[in-house]
Order: sequence, then C-alpha cells, then structure tokens
Amino acid sequence: MSTLTFATINEADVSAARKRYPQAFGNPLVRALKIGSWVFIAVYLAWSLHVFEIGKLLNASDRAWQLVSRMVVWQDMATWQYANIYRGIAQTIAMAFLGTLLGTIFALMWAFFAARNTMPVGIIRHAVRRLLDIFRGIDAVVWGLVFVRAVGLGPLAGVLAIWISDMGNLAKLYSEAIENIDRKQVEGVRATGADTGRIIRYGYLPQILPVFISLSLYSFESSTRSATILGLVGAGGIGMIIIERFRAGLFDQVAFVVLNVLVVIAIIDWGSGLIRKRFIGERGH
Repeated sequence: MSTLTFATINEADVSAARKRYPQAFGNPLVRALKIGSWVFIAVYLAWSLHVFEIGKLLNASDRAWQLVSRMVVWQDMATWQYANIYRGIAQTIAMAFLGTLLGTIFALMWAFFAARNTMPVGIIRHAVRRLLDIFRGIDAVVWGLVFVRAVGLGPLAGVLAIWISDMGNLAKLYSEAIENIDRKQVEGVRATGADTGRIIRYGYLPQILPVFISLSLYSFESSTRSATILGLVGAGGIGMIIIERFRAGLFDQVAFVVLNVLVVIAIIDWGSGLIRKRFIGERGH
C-alpha cells in the first residue's frame, strides 16, 4: 500500500480528487454568493445609515431632553380635566371590546370557509383566503382613515377599523386551528348521523375552543393598543385626547395619559391570563 506525499501530488491527482470528492473542495459559486451577500448587506447598511440621517439624533438630543423633562415635571394637576381623560380611556376600551367581539364572531364564520377540511371546494376556499388577505394586509390605522372619511369622526370609525382588521387576522389563525384538529372525533360524531351543525358543535368546537379563546383575548389586548393609535387619526377614544394635549404642548398631561393607558393594558393582560387559566388550564413547560 502506497501513500501520497505533497511532493508527489500533481495536477492530475488533484483533478481526479476533485471529480471523486467534489464536496470536499467546496463550490466556488456558492463561496462567491456568500461573499457577495455579505458585501451587499454591508453596503446596504451603510447606505441606510446615510439615507435615514442617524446623525440627527445627536443634533436633537437637547430638544429630546427638554421634552422628557417636561413630561416628568407635572404642573397644575388640578386643572387636567380628569373626567375627560378617563372617559376617553373607557371609550377606547369599549372600542377595542366591540371591535374584537365583532371580529371574532365573523372570523369564526369565515374560518370554516377558509379551512381545507371544512371547505372542499377549492375556488370558494381560495377566494375567501384572498379576501382575508386584503382585510389583514391593510393596517388598522389605514382602515381607520377610510372609515373616518366614510362615517365621520368618532368611535364608530374605530370600531369598524378594529372589526375589519381583527376579522382578517383571526380568521386566518382560526382556519389553521381547524385544519389541525383530530379528525377521529369529527368522524365519530358524523358516524352517529349528526347533521352539519351538530358535527361542528360537537366535533370541531370542543377541540378548537381553547385556541379560539386564547387568540381572541390576545386580539383584545392588541386592539386596545390599536384603539389608542386610531384615536390619533380621529377615530375617537383616548388617542384624540393625547393628540390634543400634544399639539397644545401639554407634555406632562400626555405622560399622565400614557401611563394610565399602560396600567389599563396591564390590567387587561392580567384579566386575560385569568380567563385563559379558567378555560384552558395550566400548561406545563
């Protein structure tokens, strides 16, 4: 048995080894693509820093500190119109709840038309999915602008915007949950001679109800934040109070309102956790 040394290896031996073990020598094209990708990322990052003018952050640092100081130092708190503030918060919660409730109800209906195992007709299923893509592909703020233009200023526009946006998101998630159920339970209910309504009631809903509750509660939490943003575009709620105080330069009141909104969201999150625990139970790691 003979062994090769570096001194005895020639070009023919290297070419033969490349043909026999191509992966051991690497692919020059793949190596070039990797290097090119990293170069592109570095160039794009440098271009992004130049276009977005990161240096403005340093120039605006003094104004930023002044803004923060005006938010921290609260003055004339007796004149802050607390009734209007908490009325706006209550209106925001109502907008989020009603919009999420409508979105959940309609999403449940659309989900069965979008799921593969409950809608065998491909044309209808794909048409429903594309419609849901439109609903969730457009941000709630854009829907808010549309409905403010259509129905005027006020919480009705916010409710409609949350309804349409949540319906698209929830229907997509609901349909995926329906497609992942255990079909043995459904077949067992169908074997008893039950009609479509009873099959859905006793075959599908017991399996997907915990998922529906969890997703709907999370959507309610998210919609509360969205309702605050929608108020900035004229859809009512606490957002309108925030933008009014901000335009008037009352930054201490803006900070107070924002802190109250954070407390409300924390309370909603805590309550949602209790409801999840009640219907879903504790889940181990």
